[in-house]
Amino acid sequence: MVEILQNQNSATRFRIMVEIVANQPNIQQKYIAGRLGITPQAVSDYIKQLLSDGLLISQGRSRYHLSFEGIDWLIRQTRAAEEYLGSVEQLISNIRVSAAIADQKLRKGQKVGIVMREGLLFATTEKNVAAQGIAESDAGPGDDVGISHIQGIIAMETGEVTIAEVATVQRGGSRKVNLDRLRQEAAGRSPIIATGIEAITALKRIDIKPDYTYAAREVAVHAAKMGLSPLLVCLDEEIQLLLTRLKEAGIKHRFANLEKA
Repeated sequence: MVEILQNQNSATRFRIMVEIVANQPNIQQKYIAGRLGITPQAVSDYIKQLLSDGLLISQGRSRYHLSFEGIDWLIRQTRAAEEYLGSVEQLISNIRVSAAIADQKLRKGQKVGIVMREGLLFATTEKNVAAQGIAESDAGPGDDVGISHIQGIIAMETGEVTIAEVATVQRGGSRKVNLDRLRQEAAGRSPIIATGIEAITALKRIDIKPDYTYAAREVAVHAAKMGLSPLLVCLDEEIQLLLTRLKEAGIKHRFANLEKA
């Protein structure tokens, strides 16, 4: 469960920190109290806690800003809440119509199974499928079709991210990459993600254009949660941030050694 949803103290600390970010550096505790529906004294007590915990820094009377630790805590809580709400949205999908790809000819009103394949939802007439729904229209193989009254849990295994490390240009860049090994790792892989000029160039040298070059960490996490096992060609200096994000999201990973012998 998300920390800020588990107890009132964490939730209030989160909301106060958001108000400080929105209104810094001059923070009126009375204003925050009015926004949160608590007393100014309570706000004062929470701010003292945040200062003591190193999440907040005082710049004088009524002047505060978040510390690096405070910013990190706020980002982690926000991401955890977003992921939790995303899972809630999946759980209540039975009250709306979801799009799927028909894997064979379907007719309106037909009961169908819902399965995840390569990150996409498919409507199928296969039996013994955990999640089921009703086709909202006729559809041919490969057509998009609306599925309503979805019940059950869509079977979906989390994928594994393969991290292929590339040195920065100061340390040799793409010239240090074992291209044969990179080609092996990329074979049949989808999606292929690259972050940094050196990583993009390494893939270009084996005639591969990456599917994504922006928001690499988030794309990798999302792809893995959809059951895919992406290849992320990543600069060595960004590895730690990537590992932190994968750990937060509970995504497994493995390393592919691209260093030349």
